[in-house]
Amino acid sequence: MDRTIYSADHEDFRASCAAFLDKHARPFSEEFVSAKAFPREFWTAAGAEGFLGLEIPEEFGGAGAGDFRFNAVLAEELSKITAALASCVGIHTDIATPYIVDLGTQEQKERWLPGCADGTILTAIGMTEPSGGSDLAALRTTAVRDGDQWVINGSKTFITNGFSADLVLTAVRTSPEKGAKGITLFAIEATDEGFSRGRKLDKVGQEESDTAELFFENVRVGDDRVIGEVDRGFIYMMERLPQERLSCAVSNVAHAKQILLETIQYCHDRKAFGQSIGSLQHNKFLLAELVTQIEVAEAYVDAAVAAHAQRTLTSTDAAKAKWWSSQVQNEVLDHCVQLHGGYGFMNEYRVARAWRDARVTKIWAGSNEIMKELIGRDLGF
Repeated sequence: MDRTIYSADHEDFRASCAAFLDKHARPFSEEFVSAKAFPREFWTAAGAEGFLGLEIPEEFGGAGAGDFRFNAVLAEELSKITAALASCVGIHTDIATPYIVDLGTQEQKERWLPGCADGTILTAIGMTEPSGGSDLAALRTTAVRDGDQWVINGSKTFITNGFSADLVLTAVRTSPEKGAKGITLFAIEATDEGFSRGRKLDKVGQEESDTAELFFENVRVGDDRVIGEVDRGFIYMMERLPQERLSCAVSNVAHAKQILLETIQYCHDRKAFGQSIGSLQHNKFLLAELVTQIEVAEAYVDAAVAAHAQRTLTSTDAAKAKWWSSQVQNEVLDHCVQLHGGYGFMNEYRVARAWRDARVTKIWAGSNEIMKELIGRDLGF
């Protein structure tokens, strides 16, 4: 079924993304895995091409696209390379930087946005804590007022871009007595005294992603580091989580779709019992099911992208897109591994890595169980 949400401009942008990735990412996939990170040269090259500033106004060096469909196209093309690449770039472009664009002061925008656009300032978002998981309202990292400064103490974990980030948008508790209404967002620079990083976390998949622990020990910052208003951080996060979850959904479907296309080709090429393995009835029927699953999931996610571009996407619909796309992604990739037989369990085959990389998508950005809880609440339960 033809997709209808993208115009010729979007497809031209897609071609530019693909050409860039063919030059700067695809040939270096093994190097990225070995380093457990994407080098700064990749980020500055992406910045020079305008891929990092889609949501940043032109006055601060960005593209000022004002159309999330361009973000979605970029996410799809990144996902065709690896899920980790889409994750790391998406955190920077779709999740962390928009906080500064939407909530930052003029001084904050002038200070950070040009670097975010050109790749010299890499961002991360510090929400998850060792004891909290998906429960953002239970944050333990604190900021205590001391004269004209804030003193921040605590830790974060599972932070994508955490080991490389120059700027971390960090959620901390400023008014414990207010519960969820007592959380504030701070911009912490990597050079701030008292800020440190733990090890690069050893993950099951997405090895290229420099996921890290972050520590804050008496980090002192002024009011110029507060993003938005004091004690409104939880509201800001809730307002922006739908875009994060939609970004995940776009990547989930595109990632699985690419590996499925490669699996279909493998099923044409691989012979058994005198014919291509795709011609065997079970495999033929299975591939028919998988293609249909992907196209149906893609149609829903496309509708969500179109709604978000029109500023009408609800948090409930974003939750549906996130959990369903990750469920389909994992089911499809599991079958793709099976269709590859023993080769599907070899790391040298993309399908094996894709299978491992996908597992986390049912956990992060709010676990699928949390997504179902949100949908259930919308039903009045």
